[in-house]
Amino acid sequence: MIVSLPRRGSRGSVACMTIRPATKDDVPAVCRMVDKLAKLHERWDPVRYDYRPDVGQMYSHWLTARAVDGQSVFLVAERESGVLAGFVVGTLDKPIPIYRIARFGFIHDLWVEEAYRNEGIARQMTMLVMEKFSAMGATQVRLETAAANESARKLFESCGFAVSTIEMLLEL
Repeated sequence: MIVSLPRRGSRGSVACMTIRPATKDDVPAVCRMVDKLAKLHERWDPVRYDYRPDVGQMYSHWLTARAVDGQSVFLVAERESGVLAGFVVGTLDKPIPIYRIARFGFIHDLWVEEAYRNEGIARQMTMLVMEKFSAMGATQVRLETAAANESARKLFESCGFAVSTIEMLLEL
């Protein structure tokens, strides 16, 4: 699954953006993006997103496993020069046995670097994740997004997602 997207350069040239399965070699660059994502979440809601130090480093082992796990979808967006512009990672999960649904895809994280936003990369990665989960037998795809993340909600709604639950938090 490799998708190439044209990207207009600053001088009007067209550069290629490729969305492809991630490899273990991509993990260090993705971990740096995870650190940015965590900092953004902490700014939005420091109570809910009270991360431990070095979140990206802590993700390293988990992401490396996702790159080879047949029950996961881990994609990266890459420029021709080998620079990663974004990533998405999700897993195929089973609900507790009281539900009729057998398996659902869960998107854990989606990130596009600021310089590459508003080019359709996040939307394309989201659509590819949904296709991959469907091919894996999932009948639903779920995700969570921060209450403050209006742009992500608009993106996901444009991809067909609808609000199904609202998480609430009380600090004790």
